[in-house]
Amino acid sequence: MSGHNKWTQIKHQKGAADQKRAKVFSKLLNTISIAARPDPNPQFNPRLRSAIQKAHEANVPNENIERAIKKVSEPGHVLDELVLEAYGPSGSALIIEAITDSRNRTVAEIKKIISDCEGRWAEQGSVTWAFEKNHTEEGTVWRAKFPQTLGKAESEKLKTFIEKLESHDDVQRVSTNIAL
Repeated sequence: MSGHNKWTQIKHQKGAADQKRAKVFSKLLNTISIAARPDPNPQFNPRLRSAIQKAHEANVPNENIERAIKKVSEPGHVLDELVLEAYGPSGSALIIEAITDSRNRTVAEIKKIISDCEGRWAEQGSVTWAFEKNHTEEGTVWRAKFPQTLGKAESEKLKTFIEKLESHDDVQRVSTNIAL
């Protein structure tokens, strides 16, 4: 009868849900910390205001939001914004945005994901030419100048590739020139 009681089932379900929620919270709080760098007052910082609003929508506690804003002023706490470039299945262009406290670790882990998914690492500037950079309240949005289409099989490979990249804790957003 092992594993058949109600508490065990609840514990496993709650544990899985808590892990997913923690991952979302972590990404949102990193975004808030980065947005708070220039000005920690959301009344004068639209990017921070938008990040806080998204966090509230995801039910992030106010204490955590305040802690993320205060972290920016602490000495020794450094978060970096990274914009990484890669090519995916059938030459699809990818821009990967990440926020990290360890640039070397994050780049190495993302390179590993790219190689595992049969993608290719791209040098800085070799992919961004195919995108327009638009600044919004939420931050930078990359839009493809020349959107492409893929066949069904390649499109599925690309979706899987993007899901693996987005599942990485430091990756905030992945933009592609393929219409999915």
